[in-house]
Amino acid sequence: MKTVLMVAEKPSLAQAIAKILSRGNMSSRKGLNGACSVHEYTGSFSGQTVRFKMTSVCGHVMTLDFTGKYNHWDRVDPAELFSKAPTEKKEANPKLSMVKFLQVEGRSCDYIVLWLDCDKEGENICFEVLDAVLPVMNKPRGTEKTVFRARFSSITDTDICNAMGRLGEPDHNEALSVDARQELDLRIGCAFTRFQTKYFQGKYGNLDSSLISFGPCQTPTLGFCVERHDKIQSFKPELYWVLQAKINPDKESSVLLDWDRVRVFDREIAQMFLNITRTEKEAKVEGTSRKEKAKQRPLALNTVEMLRVASSSLGMGPQHAMQIAERLYTQGYISYPRTETTHYPENFDLKGSLKQQANHPYWAQTVKQLLADGINRPRKGHDAGDHPPITPMRSATEAELGGDAWRLYEYITRHFIATVSYDCKYLQNTISFQIGPERFTCSGKTLISPGFTEIMPWQSIPPEESLPTCQKGDTFALSEVKMLEKQTSPPDYLTEAELITLMERHGIGTDASIPVHINNICQRNYVTVESGRRLRPTNLGIVLVHGYYKIDAELVLPTIRSAVEKQLSLIALGKADYHQVLEHTLNIFKRKFHYFVDSIAGMDELMEVSFSPLAATGKPLSRCGKCHRFMKYIQAKPSRLHCSHCDETYTLPQNGTIKLYKELRCPLDDFELVLWSSGSRGKSYPLCPYCYNHPPFRDMKKGMGCNECTHPSCQHSLSLLGIGQCVECESGVLVLDPTSGPKWKMACNKCSVVVHFFENAHRVRVSADTCEACEAALVDVDFNKAKSPLPGDETQHTGCVFCDPVFQELVELKHAAPCHPMHRSGPGKRQGRGRARGRRPAGRLNPRRPKDKMAALAAYFV
Repeated sequence: MKTVLMVAEKPSLAQAIAKILSRGNMSSRKGLNGACSVHEYTGSFSGQTVRFKMTSVCGHVMTLDFTGKYNHWDRVDPAELFSKAPTEKKEANPKLSMVKFLQVEGRSCDYIVLWLDCDKEGENICFEVLDAVLPVMNKPRGTEKTVFRARFSSITDTDICNAMGRLGEPDHNEALSVDARQELDLRIGCAFTRFQTKYFQGKYGNLDSSLISFGPCQTPTLGFCVERHDKIQSFKPELYWVLQAKINPDKESSVLLDWDRVRVFDREIAQMFLNITRTEKEAKVEGTSRKEKAKQRPLALNTVEMLRVASSSLGMGPQHAMQIAERLYTQGYISYPRTETTHYPENFDLKGSLKQQANHPYWAQTVKQLLADGINRPRKGHDAGDHPPITPMRSATEAELGGDAWRLYEYITRHFIATVSYDCKYLQNTISFQIGPERFTCSGKTLISPGFTEIMPWQSIPPEESLPTCQKGDTFALSEVKMLEKQTSPPDYLTEAELITLMERHGIGTDASIPVHINNICQRNYVTVESGRRLRPTNLGIVLVHGYYKIDAELVLPTIRSAVEKQLSLIALGKADYHQVLEHTLNIFKRKFHYFVDSIAGMDELMEVSFSPLAATGKPLSRCGKCHRFMKYIQAKPSRLHCSHCDETYTLPQNGTIKLYKELRCPLDDFELVLWSSGSRGKSYPLCPYCYNHPPFRDMKKGMGCNECTHPSCQHSLSLLGIGQCVECESGVLVLDPTSGPKWKMACNKCSVVVHFFENAHRVRVSADTCEACEAALVDVDFNKAKSPLPGDETQHTGCVFCDPVFQELVELKHAAPCHPMHRSGPGKRQGRGRARGRRPAGRLNPRRPKDKMAALAAYFV
């Protein structure tokens, strides 16, 4: 029996598709990477009975990166990244071992069906999967077709079965366009980012950004925000004057009349008009009009409009809204949420989709009325040729979804119902008045039929005061005419919704990447999100954009990126050559990069005004090993130490606190040690600032602390404080934290595992002896007599943390817990201080279940 391998983009998607195609008659098992499941069943394919294996990836299998030395900022001139630096595809998430998993499942399979998302990124992942699987599949006979592509827009029985019945082929051109975008963004972004990050962080201490990044899409996105900021700052308010008249149709009511001139900017002229009209006693009706008007129902919903509404009306950031929409899609509640189309296909089952909502507690009455009266033909929108508009695929309740997922689903559903509803109709009533030589008007709206606003009440026509019944020639007593002084106001900061509109209009990013670019400028501290989801640029964001304008405006204007996006679209259509587009675009940006480097002083002048030099930033902390003067600790991102005398800067570990470590010095370079800590119950370890940046031994890498140092005799090193192999990761060692007493702990020097033990002990010391069973270092523990938990009033004990029965009740694992029992093979030989060698315990640990007692911790090691 032949085997068909089917691959979806996410585990939940694979399960849903397999359940539909197998009609629930399938068996499931976990894959070797633990993240993806495999669903198996027997069925028919190409007129023969076959065994189906349905599994998934977790997004992109591979990612593009530079090779070897080109990944090291200090070894390579950023200019080389445009052409000389070779790139390679690497596993996007090495921990998942996705390539190995796909090869294990694809071995000896005869056919492959790709169920990846039906967009350009999905096509690109198709070929990533094929690169991994085709070499291990059975070779086809002759010209037999073995690779198939399923195209679908929703997770419904009908759509999935139809997709299986009309399988096609993956689109290589669309995949190439994604490859081109990845390489352009990598080369251009890394070159500019590396240069400006090193240049400015080496001069200024309060930038408060760990990465001063540049992106071909990210930077124009920031440019829109700063452009609005500049308009606000340069705005000069201007006074203007308005005439306002009031009539009294009867004793109990009054109506305000609007001046036809609207406003004038000269006070004397306004005063003249006031003087003319103030002498009048009556307002004469010059004419009345009544026009029936319609407020159009919305177009079908696409991604950009969904993101706009999510931000402006639901208060959700674009990336958060996109994540929720993707989850609703994989759960089968809505259709595919990445689409540019606002026009329903001719064969779209509008009635069928509407009937699914006929019993919903919130809008059942509206839906039933629509079905009874007949649905309205939707407005003709734009057909981008990708996916149908976003629509609900099945009914759901607030209790079922909850929170933001419900709010987004509710909007999508209401929007869909509105598209097949009728327009809102109302009467526009207008009355024109003559007061002396000046004309005034008043107007109002009267609702005729609510139409779609019944399901979208926030779009409804607001009730207005009724206008007086009158006809031409009637007069009304004029109760008041006055002049109001006002002033023009500046525009407000851009909202996310307005920014999304600008990005779409100028071709910056795609419906999938727009949320990512907006999120990036927020995370990089270029803008802050204020109330109303308005984006206010920070000093750093403003200076960067002004600097780009000063050196080369095209780096920040949307024009050049828009042109690149058009070229990428031509690659996807097969109308442009992949290599030619790459070469042409990279040559342009390479020249721009060289000019930018030569002209960086222009941006530096702006930086000097807003930021402080390194020497004037931070507070004294530890002594330099070269000049023995105090170095300053700079807390702003990225935190670092700076010696102004030697003009040297030393990076430090991030996302924690730094303090002086007992004024102790490194035996290698005489630098004072500092202690990094992630919190009282988290990890902490000492480090030498110089060794951290300049590894002293061959087996050490940049960014290692004393808990990874292999110095044979230093009292702070791994060699003297290491206890045993980590219970979770392959390469980590559990190292005693000598500063943690009286709440003693040891922590893995690679991952997040923390083991708490021997609370209230007077002293804990790593012994020179090792455990015969697991070869971990023994531990000497000395308790105070009044607080000793040891049996028989003992205060001292030496034993193995993992094997000694006396210690078992005194050990507690944090951040990791066993999923199932683990076992080791027989003992191996000691390969270094504190490290037990041998086969890694099988299974995974769950880092989200804290406080598991380690009464049987030896099971992990013996």
